[in-house]
Amino acid sequence: MEREEIDPNTQDTKYGRTLLQWAVERGHQGVVKLLLERRDINPNTPDSENGQTPLRCAAQQGYEGIVRLLLEREDINPNTPDTKSGQTPLVAAAIGGLEGVVGLLLKRKDLNPNTADTVYGQTPLRCAAHHGYEGIVKVLLEREDTNPNIQGLKCGRTPLLAAVIGGHEVVVGLRLKRKDLNPNTPDIEYGQTPLRCAAQQGYEEIVRLLLEREDTNPNTLDTKSGQTALLAATARGHEGVVGLLLQSKDLNPNTADTVYGQTPLRYAAQQGYDEIVSLLLEREDINPNTPDAKSGQTPLLAAAAGGHEGAVGLLLKRKDLNPNTPDTKYGGIPLLWATERGYEGIVKLLLERGDINPNLQATHMAERHSWRPLRVDMKE
Repeated sequence: MEREEIDPNTQDTKYGRTLLQWAVERGHQGVVKLLLERRDINPNTPDSENGQTPLRCAAQQGYEGIVRLLLEREDINPNTPDTKSGQTPLVAAAIGGLEGVVGLLLKRKDLNPNTADTVYGQTPLRCAAHHGYEGIVKVLLEREDTNPNIQGLKCGRTPLLAAVIGGHEVVVGLRLKRKDLNPNTPDIEYGQTPLRCAAQQGYEEIVRLLLEREDTNPNTLDTKSGQTALLAATARGHEGVVGLLLQSKDLNPNTADTVYGQTPLRYAAQQGYDEIVSLLLEREDINPNTPDAKSGQTPLLAAAAGGHEGAVGLLLKRKDLNPNTPDTKYGGIPLLWATERGYEGIVKLLLERGDINPNLQATHMAERHSWRPLRVDMKE
């Protein structure tokens, strides 16, 4: 290298790698240092095989010493992606969980921390959040120019939603400290917000963290099943999550899904989730008489037809409950359904209500003996 006529940028014909590229790939830090002393060396030349620059290669391999040497060159470009995966050095380091390399890269002011790969559209923050790399998420969020709301190209998930899906509580907590974060951005594929997803999975601590943000909307419906966070938690029997959601003053406990038109109370009554029914009925603004849109069954009728004596007893304690509302398909009242199925305990409970009418008949008498309670399972 002391010979001036030596060209340090010559590439081999098979892989298109320069001397610097070969030394970096093998982790020869001493050789890299010698090569970088030449002012006429180009530290940004990519190979022709994968389009990786020396910095991109060193970042992926986790060679911190070499990354440090390369970044000392003012003419180094820290944002150049490779041509195969479209990953920048920062994205590659974030995917690999290489916290030391990420820290070194972030010290460069000319680094763009938001550049996503060109295949999946994942930013470094999105990658780190998905894998639950707490340290990397922390250092990335310390950069004021890091955008916490960028969605991936494939699924449209934000870094926050990726962390929620993975159940990474600490990462979610770190993300929520950013005031410029939008906690309500849904993904493109299912239209699920972070809260809707956490409620479905039964992640109580994550739900608690999300609800601590005043700008979290607890009433957003996903676009596939049309369920709110409350209905998703109810459908899967997550009592703890339901209890947390019901503490939110902004929550509407009567919002039905857009597919079957079932409210959380209607579904909990049908499944016989007594604890959830009890929690829901503690809300004064809950409507105990709302029927579903498909069969027209009220919560009481669904519980009576399913033989859920506990749920029936809880519902009957509500003074604003109408025990005589028939379904819209067969026209049978709760008492008639319970009688047809021989649920003595439920019949007894219903008859103890002074406002029960034991003489109401079904409107479709010919179909009485073929009655079956409509059960809509929304767990999947």
